Amino acid sequence: MNLFSKKVSPVLLGAVLVFAGCTKKPQRPTPDQTTLGQGLGGGLNGDAAGNMGAEGLENRAAMQDGDRQALAGNTVYFDYDKSDVKASERPKLQATKEYLDKNPDATLRLEGHCDWRGTAEYNLALGERRAGATKSYLEKLGVPTAKLETVSKGDTEAKEKGSDAEMKEDRKVVLIVLKK
Repeated sequence: MNLFSKKVSPVLLGAVLVFAGCTKKPQRPTPDQTTLGQGLGGGLNGDAAGNMGAEGLENRAAMQDGDRQALAGNTVYFDYDKSDVKASERPKLQATKEYLDKNPDATLRLEGHCDWRGTAEYNLALGERRAGATKSYLEKLGVPTAKLETVSKGDTEAKEKGSDAEMKEDRKVVLIVLKK
């Protein structure tokens, strides 16, 4: 073997191994492929095998069918690619705190949403940051942490290739009232 092949062969072999290890971007599961979409356990009030008693099923139904109308006017909207609660949205969260004070048995789910732009992974993270920022603001107002839960929907409910007005409506945190 000559000097050229001794130096080039390992480099080519290394390049082949690096590129052979690259994989395609993972596909986002459809709702029926997920635990909540199938209505089976593994988490929310279910045992490790996914079995639920009647109480667990009632709690699951309450979580999925929470009251979206009680605080519908208090949906918190965000600027593009931002997760900080705008000053113009803060009165909605003050009204939310007052609602929770008047309804001590209520808890709140904060659903973070994004518009369709960006990768699924990025939008899920952004939705979580938005829900987290909303939760933090409510906690600063005096809402107990135990009354708040967050979830990110990312862009799963966004209108793909929507207009500017539609995308503006997709950048939000929806407040859903859950009863204990």
